[in-house]
Amino acid sequence: MDWFVFYTKARWEKKVNDYLIRFGYEPFLPLVTEVHQWSDRKKKVVVPLFRSYIFVQSSEAKIPDILKVPGISWSIRVEGKPAILSQKDKEKLDRVLQTGYTVEEHVGEAVTIGDKVEIIEGPLTGLNAEVLKSDRSSVLVRIQSIDKNIRLLIPPELLKKN
Repeated sequence: MDWFVFYTKARWEKKVNDYLIRFGYEPFLPLVTEVHQWSDRKKKVVVPLFRSYIFVQSSEAKIPDILKVPGISWSIRVEGKPAILSQKDKEKLDRVLQTGYTVEEHVGEAVTIGDKVEIIEGPLTGLNAEVLKSDRSSVLVRIQSIDKNIRLLIPPELLKKN
């Protein structure tokens, strides 16, 4: 069973997650806590790491049934095939979310060429990344299997230049 990637209606990720559970599927919706500020207050809000994305562990033959779940718009495809989040990448995402590091989706232009690094210590050991800042306090991680980027704020001493 693979982790297939689906696109949801805007701001429907949590509802779709609940529907998928109710219909007997195993969804994966990585969530992060952000601080949102309004003019009169600040509030911590739990939001999806990848806006409008949800992952479902299933077989390729069940994709048409999953597309019938309310709130799912389409199946993400890469090079004409259904996009799959590898089990290895899912485990790394789980580790990233459990570390307490600041994590946010990086939305914008394609990754620019920079220093390639490997995380050499801690729960993210072995994860390859690309440096965004010259002080090396921020790295951009490209998860190839789903064609998404996330930014991790980690100590520079955990990085080794490749």
